[in-house]
Amino acid sequence: MSKQAKLALTLAGVLTASMFLTGCGLFGKDKESLDPPGEVTHLKEGENLETSPETETTAEENTDTVMRDIYLIDKNGYVVAQSLPLPQIKGIAKEALMHLVSDGPISDMLPNGFRTAIPAGTEVDVDIQDGVATVDFSEEFTSYEEKDEQNILESITWTLTQFDSVNSVVLKVNGYPLTEMPKGGTPISDKGLSRADGINIDYADVGDITNTRPVTVYYLGQSDEKPYYVPVTRRVSNSEKNDITAVINQLVEGPGLQTELASALHNDVQLIEEPSIGEGNVTLNFNEFILGNSNEEKIISNETLESIVLSLTEQEGIESVSIAVDGAEEIVNEQGEPLTAPVTRPEKVNTGSF
Repeated sequence: MSKQAKLALTLAGVLTASMFLTGCGLFGKDKESLDPPGEVTHLKEGENLETSPETETTAEENTDTVMRDIYLIDKNGYVVAQSLPLPQIKGIAKEALMHLVSDGPISDMLPNGFRTAIPAGTEVDVDIQDGVATVDFSEEFTSYEEKDEQNILESITWTLTQFDSVNSVVLKVNGYPLTEMPKGGTPISDKGLSRADGINIDYADVGDITNTRPVTVYYLGQSDEKPYYVPVTRRVSNSEKNDITAVINQLVEGPGLQTELASALHNDVQLIEEPSIGEGNVTLNFNEFILGNSNEEKIISNETLESIVLSLTEQEGIESVSIAVDGAEEIVNEQGEPLTAPVTRPEKVNTGSF
């Protein structure tokens, strides 16, 4: 058994029961369950994403807080989502970004081993129009350490693009557009930053980048004996035609021996037939190794299932996943619940304790 598989099995033992997966429950129904409800085409800072005129939600229906993904930096330098309860206020996008500032609202409540990305004292303004979030930082933004440059870009981009109203992000400092980052000169496209740029990019062992394409998969990290999911963008050969198969192969291959991450899939896992897609659902038929050590009980571990679902729903057009083993669908999750319905993406990736 590989190092990654052993570590993944160790992590499986400490995952809390609250992370159960079904076709509903902790999993949302579609992408909008991950993001604020409603489509907003013009939204200036100061308007509430949930109470914009384009939505049907009223102020009286809103709760005091709402869970949002804040992308922090973990002890190994990976950008990782942690879900926090944010005040349900106007300007929720700006509020989310303020949680990335080092002396911001969660400075005393960060999970062990995690830190924020934006330098202390930075002030933020956000304007959202036509799918573009324009973020204007104060001069303090430029005082970051050069080693954090790429992480800062990814943290900002992935925090803002969780909202349906944001497809890309444009950065400014004191009103002047950034075409590159001030310290290391990382270029910024005039079209802005988006999730297509990747996160925690790993191009190790890629000889010819021109003959490859990126995919984002979710591996396992560990903090205080509790595993969490880390998105990593890797490149796969263009000779591998099927993106779904490519994602599964990357999960099976694992993140590499030089990282602190692990895969939740045993290295003997294989698809025994081509994946099929219909109405946003992909159906996968695995060999028995997808069940780990519970083949007789037909139990698939929570982290194995969730790693697959998170990774595949990063692919455009995939909203849910159905899993069979050797053609049989009588598999259950760790709570003994049959996985008879397609499994959709969890509403939040990692729910931290604050």
